[in-house]
Amino acid sequence: MKDFQNKVAVITGGASGFGREFASIGARLGMKLVLADVQQDALDKARTELEAQGAQVLAMRCDVRRAEQVQALADATMERFGAVHLVFNNAGVASGGLVWENSVADWEWVLGVNLWGVIHGVRVFTPLMLECAKKEAGYQGYIVNTASMAGLLNAPNMGVYNVSKHAVVSLSETLYQDLKLIKAPIGASVLCPYFVPTGISQSHRNRPDDVKTESGPTASQIAAQAVSEKAVSSGKVSAAQVAERTFDAIRDDKFYIYSHPHALGNVQTRMEDILLHRNPSDPFEAAPQVREMLQAKMNVK
Repeated sequence: MKDFQNKVAVITGGASGFGREFASIGARLGMKLVLADVQQDALDKARTELEAQGAQVLAMRCDVRRAEQVQALADATMERFGAVHLVFNNAGVASGGLVWENSVADWEWVLGVNLWGVIHGVRVFTPLMLECAKKEAGYQGYIVNTASMAGLLNAPNMGVYNVSKHAVVSLSETLYQDLKLIKAPIGASVLCPYFVPTGISQSHRNRPDDVKTESGPTASQIAAQAVSEKAVSSGKVSAAQVAERTFDAIRDDKFYIYSHPHALGNVQTRMEDILLHRNPSDPFEAAPQVREMLQAKMNVK
């Protein structure tokens, strides 16, 4: 996809983090923007700022866990703009802890947003984009799904998040192959960021009542939150830089998008473990202080 002027971009999680930066670039490129988010005040603020830049904006509160709300987002997009060209299935939340300590509500919340949100985005918008392609000469479309380096690695004490992001990588790779199979004029990429300051470590601020837990967090969940906040807040690569790299990948039709390419050495080690029938390597070999911090906060002797 090369031409962005007057094209329509749909962005879930569009009021903050990567989504907000995607919107800023889209506005700069002359795109029409559809922002979806669960945080109404942030959504209103983003719409006001983007409209002040001259962008046409449809801002809509949308819980991507809900199929009917994603469908309503698609319907409103077509009613307002009449087409869809670029979709960022970007909404995401984070939660950690020992994998057996995650409650049913934890699993439902994280998988609901991180995985089902992408599933609904792909399921609803891909057929719509294929229909747009039939009506628009020279149509070019693109779908970007936000996963994580946690979709390629398996660090301890963050199992529910790992599972959700591995599934997004698999879904995205399959989407890419399916689109190629039918020779669709639609590209696809998966974004796998590492530790980038986006606010995801505070995503519990928007956790819906229907997936809240009555009991307090466990020691492992408190430890995961502390490590996540420290790692994310100290990230040297900004969300704006990652958004720029994402648009570059769209232009160049590059499937895998990374914020920290140097971290791929850990992915290579994991692949070698699999190919050589080795037990999983120590993810903290290069940073034992992280393990020690986790163990100290979990009172592991």
